[in-house]
Amino acid sequence: MPSRTRLLADTNYIIQRRSADLPAGFLLSAVVLQELAAGARDKDRLRELAQLRLEYERDGKLVVPNGEDWWFAGTVLNSLLRGVRSDRRGHTPAISKEEQQRLLRDALIARSAKRVNATVVTYNTRDFAKISRFCNVAVAEPDEVF
Repeated sequence: MPSRTRLLADTNYIIQRRSADLPAGFLLSAVVLQELAAGARDKDRLRELAQLRLEYERDGKLVVPNGEDWWFAGTVLNSLLRGVRSDRRGHTPAISKEEQQRLLRDALIARSAKRVNATVVTYNTRDFAKISRFCNVAVAEPDEVF
């Protein structure tokens, strides 16, 4: 992977690192921050995450889904629910309504990463592979990046 590639960390990557500190140059998704805040163990962790948000926002490295990202994520999830044929990869097996809801945040991360031309770094490549059928986002496991 070229060194100039912009990288955006998925929630599971940050959790696996057991730290909110990302390698230099990483982007952070507001969706990932929401997931981390929802699972925060205590108020101290919430304060750490609030500070992290402010730092990334100040540095222009916080990726926030916009209206188009929300719309596109909705169309991707609709296509997955209905098993619509993908222009890129042919037949797509339909997913359940429950899986559609579970994939919502990943679809937002994928679409907003695509918009800013970033590769999503995740241990959850299976779900992102489903999404990338309709949203040509680059996805990599951490060991592919480092």
